[in-house]
This record gives sequence, structure tokens and C-alpha cells, in this order.
Amino acid sequence: MTTIMTEKEIQIPEVALILLVGTSGAGKSTFARKHFLSTEIVSSDVCRGLVSDDENAQDASADAFDVLHLIAERRLRRGLLTVVDATNVQESARRSLLRVARKQHCLAQAIVLDIAESTCLERNKTRPDRDFGPHVIRNQARQLKRSMRQLKREGFSQVHILKSEEEINQVSFKRIPLWTNKRNETGPFDIIGDIHGCFDELVTLLTKLGYHVDQNTADSAYPYSITPPSQRKAIFVGDLVDRGPKNPEVLRLVMSMVHQGHALCVSGNHDDKLKRKLEGRQVKVNHGLEQTLAQLESEPEAFIQQVSSFLDGLISHYVLDNGRLVTAHAGMKEHYQGRASGTVRAFTLYGETTGETDEYGLPVRYEWANDYRGKALVVYGHTPTIEPEFFNNTICIDTGCVFGGKLTALRYPERELVSVPASQVYYEPSRPLFEEQDTRSLQHRHDDVLNISDVQGKRFITTPLRNKICIEEQYAAAALETLSRFTVNPKWINYLPPTMSPAHASEEADLLEDPQQALDYFQQMEVETVICQEKHMGSRAIVQICKTPDVSRRVFGIQSEAIGCCYTRTGRRFFNDDTLEQTFLLEVQQAVTNAGLWDTLKTDWLTLDCELMPWSFKASELIRQQYAAVGCAGNNVLPVANLLLEQAALRGVDLNGLNQRIATHHQHISGFRQAYQQYCWSVTEVNQLKLAPFHIMASEGAMHTDKNHQWHMAHISDLAKASKGLIQATDYRIIHPAEEHECQAVTQWWQSLLEKGSEGIVIKPMDFVCHTNVGLAQPALKVRGKEYLRLIYGPNYDAPENLVRLKKRGLGKKRRLAIKEFSLGLAALQRFVGQEPLRRVHECILGVIALSAEPVDPRL
Repeated sequence: MTTIMTEKEIQIPEVALILLVGTSGAGKSTFARKHFLSTEIVSSDVCRGLVSDDENAQDASADAFDVLHLIAERRLRRGLLTVVDATNVQESARRSLLRVARKQHCLAQAIVLDIAESTCLERNKTRPDRDFGPHVIRNQARQLKRSMRQLKREGFSQVHILKSEEEINQVSFKRIPLWTNKRNETGPFDIIGDIHGCFDELVTLLTKLGYHVDQNTADSAYPYSITPPSQRKAIFVGDLVDRGPKNPEVLRLVMSMVHQGHALCVSGNHDDKLKRKLEGRQVKVNHGLEQTLAQLESEPEAFIQQVSSFLDGLISHYVLDNGRLVTAHAGMKEHYQGRASGTVRAFTLYGETTGETDEYGLPVRYEWANDYRGKALVVYGHTPTIEPEFFNNTICIDTGCVFGGKLTALRYPERELVSVPASQVYYEPSRPLFEEQDTRSLQHRHDDVLNISDVQGKRFITTPLRNKICIEEQYAAAALETLSRFTVNPKWINYLPPTMSPAHASEEADLLEDPQQALDYFQQMEVETVICQEKHMGSRAIVQICKTPDVSRRVFGIQSEAIGCCYTRTGRRFFNDDTLEQTFLLEVQQAVTNAGLWDTLKTDWLTLDCELMPWSFKASELIRQQYAAVGCAGNNVLPVANLLLEQAALRGVDLNGLNQRIATHHQHISGFRQAYQQYCWSVTEVNQLKLAPFHIMASEGAMHTDKNHQWHMAHISDLAKASKGLIQATDYRIIHPAEEHECQAVTQWWQSLLEKGSEGIVIKPMDFVCHTNVGLAQPALKVRGKEYLRLIYGPNYDAPENLVRLKKRGLGKKRRLAIKEFSLGLAALQRFVGQEPLRRVHECILGVIALSAEPVDPRL
């Protein structure tokens, strides 16, 4: 529509390309600055200045318009209103900009400033930078006059012509949300799949969802009165008609619900085809349209007109809940969401096809959902499926009711599926609905191969605990190699634990670490209660355990008879012996069964965070090459050195204390050897292993990080009691850092553990995730014993001159790393429990591995 303005208000879409059209001097730039944000305006003059340092350099126009088109395209791609400030009097210039709008599926409007040629000439005389002759204005005015007759035909949705300065000064703009924009409607919703004339099933489903459907005899146009559950609204994803037994009644009920404000409805391809038929257009009467037309023959003409008008008013899709939800009939690519074009509408009606047909004569479709990466959940129908499945943040809820399947609704935001079975097969499907299928979910089948673009390059990962965590490209590449080459089947990996920082340096002269410094930290963080746990000297292990192999296929997507997996804190395989691993997993599984945890936690699987002992079971090569080599060398060399020094002393050589230093060194080497030897023993059978779980991380539908550590310890104690000896409980104390006597008691307990050969203790906030007024507390601090620290810093680390230096060690980077890894690990687990795609889980897993690849002092 072309309008010559008499009113003061112009309505423009919230997302659109607006072209200002007018000769030089018409006041386009002034007009734009008055009505639009400076960031919304893309000026050809400014672009000339950007590429040439001269806004009037006409020889730079080609480059300037390349920049203008690029900016306009990028803004429209991001869903931003874009105003082009240029003369735009030439059809070729407008054509290229309309092409940009079409590419981004955006509407385009033209605002013409039709100002008298004489006025434009006078204005340009006052601008010394516009020294071109009057013939330029004359030519532009002539081009503008020709353009005004054809603007609408060029593809503009609206053309607004302002004929005078008075109109220009009086005009105002109102931004109108696109018809697809229902972002302000946040639900809750009940989204209902393809109905296809199955009226009885629809009423049954609505009743099951809590809607009351009553006859309304007082209103022949809308004969049903619907009372929804509190605050809920239904959304129909289209294909209301065809094939089923009661198409008119489905239309009456849905139209009543929409009219009363209790429902939204988008168009399906069958609805669109019926609309075109009712409009008198040529369509092929097949695929169930014949049933609908036959049923409509006995309906009054007023009802037929009402149906035609209703179907004509159905739009392609809705964007709801602040962009978190999209509903469409056949699906919706991310860059189509909220856009308006013929391409978008065609996609929502039919999906995307290859142009080929399958053995049943049906079109072969591109699986758009395979590549979907959008943040909005897309709920759609169109293609019948036996069971709805969440897949890449999409779900198809057409469960083939008309073909004898069921009618399904998705409750949002609960993500709960509600279905009612079809009373009978109303229409035989062209393709068998109940084909044999892979027992794994669609998501698991798709996740057999990950797309490298999902994990490659520099990334910023958003987690619930930390807003954005940066993963540098080089460390992401190293993490990808680790996950690809060295880990267990990546589908098992839903969690990696964080590193752990030590306490600050002890104030005791002969100690590097003691509990008081860790307790002081938590008191400074305003943590009221902490749990102190004995620290086992083994290797960190994550144990996935399932009730049956079917559970591992369903939950983890593992195509084997495995009941679980055990991997290290970097995702590598823990066991090299398959038989030993299977026996180990069976014993863990039996302990969970005996303890009744399957029933207690209402689950068929568990993720356990543990320590697996002995240390030598996983670290035998490390011990042999790094620790035993030092111990062996010292044990062999130092006694000989002592003997030689004694002989030298007898000859009267002044040793200047060297013999005492060597003797002390020998004593330290003996302590060093004893420190690692007590954590080493041979393992050939499962009963020689000890597993000490300390966290039950997750189970079916739940993360257990919302429970405090005492809850975890209690369930693990039950697990240990139910075990045949493999699983052991961890000794612990609960104290208040502000209470001095409790802190002293913990220090005494720590010393008694060290005397028994323990590594030390770990101190944690009682709450698994502890936020205070000061900030997010460290998830744990380790306090290691004096003798154990010889393994970390060397046999002579506690020499006074060495301790002075070590007490100055910086812990800031280690603690920042611990918080980042803690945040990423929990985010990965949350995504896994929420059944998000594996790429989303592994984004966080790769982040943990990548952070571990950053250079940090390993001794901390």
C-alpha cells in the first residue's frame, strides 16, 4: 500500500529495513536523527567517510555501499531495525537493498521525502561540502518521480510519502511487534500436536490437561466454552484437519479457544491447503482433504466463511517466552525465527525437502533439527513419530493420532509429555508408523558423531555459577585431542571434578600446611559450618553405574552390554583389565542394590565422585619413574656418602657440617620412600581395591549438588555397609570455623590421622555450592601432612631455607582455576541431567580439560 501522509503516525515493524528515499537536500539525515537511534542509521555519507576519509568522495561510492550493505545485512541478521540514509532514488540501488532484506527474511518499507526541488537546491547552497551543480538535484528529482510510481511493485511492504515540510515535521513512528512476536507471553503452555480431525481424542486430551470443555448454545459462531487450568494456554501446532472423522468439530473447538483467548494456533500444510480450496484456488484433493470437504458439505455457508477467515488469519509460527520457545508446524531454523517471508512460511508448512521421494512416494526431507543450535526450544509436528523425543533442543509432538497412534501435548515449561491413545486407526499411513527402530534415542544416535565446529576455536562458556568462562583456542585444541584420542567412550563423560587448592601457608615454623589456615579462609568467607574429611591417597575416579545394560543405552547412549564405567579426573580409562573392571562395576552395582539406593533416589543410574586406592593402581609408572627412582638413588648413594665422610672426619678433614647435612638428607629420603610405599600394593583381584566415594553427583532427573555434604556422607555410609569390602566410608568431622575449641579439635584429629600414615584432610563448606555475602567459596581446600608433602616438593622441602621460600607460594591462580573447573563440571552435569545434546555437555567437559592444559604449578 502506498500512502500520502495526512495522519501523524507511521507504523513500522520492530525488525525491518527502512529505506529513506529522497534527493540530496531533502533532509533525510536530519529526519533519521530525529526519529531513530544513531546506531540504527546506516548512512551512505558516513560509509564514504569510513572508506575514504571524505564523506563527499563520489569515487568511493562503490566501496562505501559495500560497507553499507554489509552493516545492513549484519544488523538484520541480528534482528535489529535498520534505517538506510541514502538518496535511494535509483531502482538499482533499492534492488540491492531489497535483496539484503529478502536474504534475512525481513520486511522492507520505503519512506519518501518528496520535497520541492527548489527547497533542496537552497539547502545545498548553505552546505559548502555540496558543491555539485543544480543538474544533480534535477536528475535525482526526475528519478524520484519515476520511482514513486513503482515502489510498491518493487517489493516494499509499505511505502509512505511525505509531501511537505509540514508533514515531515508532524510525523511520528510507532514500532509494531511482528505477528510472530509473542515474547511477552510466558506461559505456562500446553502445546498440542497434529489433530487431523480427531475431535474425541482432542477433548479427552484437553480434559486430561485440566481444561473444562462445555457446550455454549448461546453462541452459534463459537459453540464451545473452555475453562483452562490456572494461567495456562493451549497452542496448536497446525494440521487441525484432514483424514480424521470430525474435522468441523475440531475447527469449532479450536476456533472457540482462540476466540476466547485460551489458545494460539499456527498454520499446518493441511490447514493451508483447505484455506486455498475454500478460496476457490486449484488444489489437488488428496491426502485426506476429500474427507474434510465431504464433512463440510453439510455445514452452513456462514460456518464455511468463518473457517476460511480463521485459516487465513493463521500465521507461520510464534516466538514466545522472551525467545525461549518457538512453535511451528514443520519446524523452524534458528535464523528464520521471528522473521516474515514466503521462504519462512513455506518452511514452517512443509519443512525442507530434497526434491526426491522415498519408497512410499513421500518427499525425502532434510533433517533440519540435526544442525539446530538455537537457544529457543522448537516444538513442532508434521512428521509422525512413535514417541516424542527432545533432540538438539527441538521436539516433534506429532504422534500419529489419525493413524492409530496417540494425540500428544507438551506441557511447557515443565517439559512434560501428556498423551491419549487414538480410539482407532482412522486413516492408513503411507509410511508404516510402527517401524522397527534403534532402541537408543534420536539424540543418542545423532551424538555418535560430534560436529567439530561446536567445540573448535576460542569459546566463552556460560555456566550457572560463573557468567562466562573463556577457553583459549590453543587449549581447546589440546582438550579436543585428549577427548578424541585418550579418554573412555566420551558418552560416559558427564562430569569432571575440579582441581583442589591447598590452604595458605601455616604460621607454624616447621609446617607448610595446617588446618587452621583453611578454617580461617572459610571464616573470612562467612561460611558458618564446614565438613572436614579424611583425604585418601589414591586416584580421583568418576564411577558411572547403571542398573542394567538397557539403562546405559537409554541414559548414556552406549551400544554395548556395559553397566557402567570408571574414568579418571581427565576422562581417561581407569582399568586396563576388562575382567577386573567388570567385576569392580558389578560389586558397585550390587552395593547400590543392597543399600536400596535405586529406590531411595528413584533412579536406574548414578554418577559417583570417588577416590580409588591404591595410588599405585593407576600411578604405577609415575611412581616407578619419578618417585622410586629418586628414593632408590638416595637410598643407595647417601649411605656410601656417609661412610666416606666418616672416614674423612677420622683423617681430620674439616667437613664444615657436611656429614650432618648428608645424614639429614638420608633421613629425609627414608621418609620420602616410606611416604609413597605405604600407598602402593599389588592389585590382581577386586578385593584388593578400595573405593571411597564422597559425592553422589547425579541420578535420574536430579543433580544432588543441592544437598549438603552430610547428606552425601550418610548415603555413602549406607553404600559402604552394603558392600562386600570394596567400598569404604570416609571419616569426617563437622565444625564451625568461628569456634576456637572445635578448630583445635580438628587440628588434633588431623595430627592423629598423619600419625597413622594418612595424607591429610579436605575441608569443605557444608553446602555443596556455597554462596555467601563475600562470594562463591572454594568447593574444598586440602591440608596435607608434613611427610606426604615430601612427595610433592621433594625430600628436603622442610629445610628452613626451603620452607621460607615455599611459604610464599601464590595460590590465586590455582583457586581461580578450581572455581572455573567447579563451575564447568557442574554445568556439564546439569546439561546431562537436563537431557541436553552431548555437544552441550561436552562444551563444558572440554572446558575443564582445556583449563587443565593451562600452565599452573602442578605441586599446588
